[in-house]
Amino acid sequence: MIVFCGYANIDLTVGVPALPAPGDRVQATAIRQGHGGMAANASAAAARAGADAWFAGVVGPEPRSTAFLAALAADGVRTDWTARTGTLTTAVVLLTPDGERAVISQDDELDARHIIRTVRAAREAGADWLYLDGYRFPEAAAALAEAAADADADAPPGAPGPGLVVDLDGCDRAEAMRTALSAADHAVVGRPLAVALLGGEPALAQAAADHDVHLVVTDGSRGWTLLTPAGERHDGPAIEIDTVDATGAGDCFTGAYCAELDRGRSPLEAARFAAVAAGLSCTRPGARDGLPDRRAIESWLAAHPHPTPGTPEPTRTR
Repeated sequence: MIVFCGYANIDLTVGVPALPAPGDRVQATAIRQGHGGMAANASAAAARAGADAWFAGVVGPEPRSTAFLAALAADGVRTDWTARTGTLTTAVVLLTPDGERAVISQDDELDARHIIRTVRAAREAGADWLYLDGYRFPEAAAALAEAAADADADAPPGAPGPGLVVDLDGCDRAEAMRTALSAADHAVVGRPLAVALLGGEPALAQAAADHDVHLVVTDGSRGWTLLTPAGERHDGPAIEIDTVDATGAGDCFTGAYCAELDRGRSPLEAARFAAVAAGLSCTRPGARDGLPDRRAIESWLAAHPHPTPGTPEPTRTR
């Protein structure tokens, strides 16, 4: 069981010939609306990959939010712990013909109290994993500590709680990213943001070791890198596809990665599976329409058996 706590929003996708520079005026080639949000997308990706996925975000009481939750339910996501006391926010996605994008997002009303309630509910339900998006940090660290203290007071000694997976792509400064890394068991981040906030390859490897976290650094068509707490590095390729829309590919990667961890797979196996899922998600427009199901991912893996899970051999980074 995986509980996804974070963003839900409506994506307003605007096709543009090229991403505008400051002061530019560009003509939209297409405009469409669809469901999005980092955590909501990740929960749908996990559910399509066969996981017991729950979404615990904040939306509104209006029909548009009802339809949003119904779409998640149609993908197999449970939404019982989603609060309907806020607003379903909007994200504007600028999308070029070659699939590149820029995103303008609106803040939501998911606060520390909601995180605490979600962590408590997840623990009581016996959830294996909790997902948080990076926008919640550094403030979420205190909420996690409070929820853990409450659980420790009520639970038998040694009672396990859910492991924490953080999508760091919402972090806006180094302090937030380092705080999230300290709290997480696994973290996923895009390389440009990771390098901007933490530094180059040696710094990223050191961060994984210092914070005792499995850190997956994604890099679009250039593939991905898994850095382990033990100082190992594993590199993997992206699959070769014709990209239509990369919106939500990172969310798909994280959701599929969580799904494989929940099945007991190793972080390396989970990353390879997630890379295939993320690549396949780029073959259709929108953050949700292209999310592949488990059969599609396993079919691709069966047709491309090399490298097999467990390769390439790890290399020491320190």
